[in-house]
Amino acid sequence: MTEEEREKRLNRRRFYKAEQEAGFVEAHDASTPQTRSPAYKLAFRDTDFLLREELRPVRFQLELLKCEMLLDEAKIGSTLVCYGSARIPSPEQAEELVASAPPERKAVAERLAAKSRYYEEARKLAHIASTCAIVEQGMRQFVVCSGGGPSIMEAANRGAVEAGAETIGLNIVLPHEQAPNTYVTPRLAFQFHYFALRKMHFLLRAKAVAVFPGGFGTFDEFFELLTLIQTGKMKPIPILLFGREFWSRVIDFEALADEGVINHADLSLFHWVETAEDAWDKIVDFYELG
Repeated sequence: MTEEEREKRLNRRRFYKAEQEAGFVEAHDASTPQTRSPAYKLAFRDTDFLLREELRPVRFQLELLKCEMLLDEAKIGSTLVCYGSARIPSPEQAEELVASAPPERKAVAERLAAKSRYYEEARKLAHIASTCAIVEQGMRQFVVCSGGGPSIMEAANRGAVEAGAETIGLNIVLPHEQAPNTYVTPRLAFQFHYFALRKMHFLLRAKAVAVFPGGFGTFDEFFELLTLIQTGKMKPIPILLFGREFWSRVIDFEALADEGVINHADLSLFHWVETAEDAWDKIVDFYELG
């Protein structure tokens, strides 16, 4: 079939694609006061324009679409999300953390080092889920997803990689240096400007969430998830709360119920677990995977 015959097919585009139009611009060598003006740039190639205050709704849409489309193209049907501290050391780092801590921080360092077992549990849980390699209707299920940072997030991505699986990291731009950990699959390493869009992507595909000891960020993600399920905005999924001793010390869940600001039944929205095996068993039971 000749090019002329192909052009007459009804399924042929009648307009050039944006990337082709951009190529036409690059091919033109003309430089005039008009073409050098920012106003003359194609809008979708004009970074200064896209970063204007009025373009925030467009940037929202871009952050929603980019991650959604690339995860879909990667055949990721659902995720196992792991939340947790960016400060808890790995077992390999725990001793050094305590040894290098100044006297006034020694007790804090020791408490963090004691939590290194949760690094190992996150790693094991991710390994178990990734080893199972569940596929449904051609889509990969329970793909491990973390915030892409260090500590518990690193442990989750690491466990998946050690099982030979791909793993997702949803990183966020922060004023201080923030880079994805080395275990995140490069094609599944995403960076967000908006916390809201990042949090949305954490839960859009989540079929289970493991919550390890953590600080403000972990609290924020955990309580937002509880609120979504409590209010019926999201259907229930297994929420696996690791470390009853830690959580009971920093939050008195029973007191919230006793004060009447939540129902006692709301305490069943999450499951207490201590080991990766316990957590995976809860997921298996919930979805009847056995």
